[in-house]
Amino acid sequence: MKLYNNIMLPEQWPPKYKETALDKPLPADYKAYWPEIVNISIGRQLFVDEFVIEDTNLTTKYHQPVLMEQPVFEPETPLELNDGYCTCACPFNDGIFYDDTDKKFKMWYQAGWFDGIGYAESDDGIRWKRLSELYPDRQDDRVIPYEPGALRDGSAVWIDYEAADASEKYKMLVFYRKFDFEVKYYHRMPKHFHDIPGSVPPVETIKLYKSANGIDWTEVGETTLAGDNSTFFHNPFTKKWAFSLRTFSSLDSRVRTRGYYETEDFFKGAKWKSEDVRFWARTDIYDSPDPKLGYYTQLYNLDATPYESIMLGVFSVFMGPPNPICELTKMPKINDLKLAYSRDGFHWDRPTYDNFISSSREPGTWNYGYAHSPNGVCLVVGDELYFYVSFFSGQSPHFGTHEYSGGSVGLAKLRRDGFASLTDEGKGGYVVTKKLEFNGQYLFVNVDSSAGAIYAELLDEDSNVIQGFSKSECIPVAADSTKVQIRWKNRQLEDLDRSVIRIRFYMENSQLYSFWISPDPEGHSSGYMAAGGPSFHHGIDAKVD
Repeated sequence: MKLYNNIMLPEQWPPKYKETALDKPLPADYKAYWPEIVNISIGRQLFVDEFVIEDTNLTTKYHQPVLMEQPVFEPETPLELNDGYCTCACPFNDGIFYDDTDKKFKMWYQAGWFDGIGYAESDDGIRWKRLSELYPDRQDDRVIPYEPGALRDGSAVWIDYEAADASEKYKMLVFYRKFDFEVKYYHRMPKHFHDIPGSVPPVETIKLYKSANGIDWTEVGETTLAGDNSTFFHNPFTKKWAFSLRTFSSLDSRVRTRGYYETEDFFKGAKWKSEDVRFWARTDIYDSPDPKLGYYTQLYNLDATPYESIMLGVFSVFMGPPNPICELTKMPKINDLKLAYSRDGFHWDRPTYDNFISSSREPGTWNYGYAHSPNGVCLVVGDELYFYVSFFSGQSPHFGTHEYSGGSVGLAKLRRDGFASLTDEGKGGYVVTKKLEFNGQYLFVNVDSSAGAIYAELLDEDSNVIQGFSKSECIPVAADSTKVQIRWKNRQLEDLDRSVIRIRFYMENSQLYSFWISPDPEGHSSGYMAAGGPSFHHGIDAKVD
């Protein structure tokens, strides 16, 4: 199968890997089938890896978002306050998306620990109204009715604009633990840990649901059993639904890893066999332990979303302590969020192991620990990316402290495309792309050259400068903008009599985040917008007539 970017997937897909070590990074053999000519017709081209780079003397810098000082959503209602036990009002995966059908930010979240699936809407992504505020005739904020003896764990939601059946526009997965007697609160649930010999687990199941509006849901069926915190996402590049499944290492059953299963039909294809689940991802030696905690790191969760021309992955890295220790200390587990990038939807490039969003580790703070990303990962709002993140403070009105209490939603903001930038560090420099296939007439960049300038020249396949598109004929750009067009004095891209070029960017005291060639002068990239955002159509940056 050939992907849009000219990657040719191998005949065996998804690939089969055998776990051979707990500490070594996974092999990077997938780069062997990165193409010689990259098709850039879809999405902005990011510098998170070397996929589009042929040669450069620039330095790559990786960036972190800025977390707002206070949460944007926290427990308030009786359901969320959990009668004072384990307060919680945040996605435990669940999902946060922008639905451009009715122009609303929409959030599905865990309301009261292990209790309900709540729903809220917002016009700006900051101020939220719960379901009971939107529809006062409803009894509470649950979108799935309460079932005695059934305790929800992880859940995941996705908006499917391409659903053939309108009743399936919204898709949801929920992991339940079920008892044959009523267990209303987490702390009254019989305890079970996989590493305590002799403990008896409850009946566990994963149910799938569909909805036309994201509020009224119909149960469709069950998946094959997988671990809690299993999620899913849609990969538009392969047109497959992918399940991110909690698994455990074949080398050490105490170590959390991730398994991968894909299908074309979300509901009908959700009955996998054990041999269908591929070993997918885990932490390695470069995921350093917390120096104070000292525990071996584990991959707690892996969320993914299509962003522009790549799949963006969030590795939720578990730093410890183990569950029994948290039960004793009554403090939250520590998870940190790290980013990874994929060009094929399966293999992940991790050019930096630095934390993208960190738990504070400070008792008494709202973001003490247990960081989780919601399904959808991030939203594109103007010139910024909105990364919502769930944190737990550990504060409980009844217990004083509890590892699963105080769940709220924070918001971290990052420049659009701002994961990585190429910089000349004030010395001047260049980057030359690989051979590029394109479909458009307008070259745009996301750049900060406000204290200097950036130039571009176009090269033929043999790296010769094309007449009229040299650096000397380029109009320099001195701006700090997430979207600015590069022009030449006497020629335009539509004058070219070729469909394959290289681009050489020259930088003077600048940072370059991305580039793309657009089919329209407004600079739409035709790329995917993760969980969506205002002004996009069905989560795609495309011109709408």
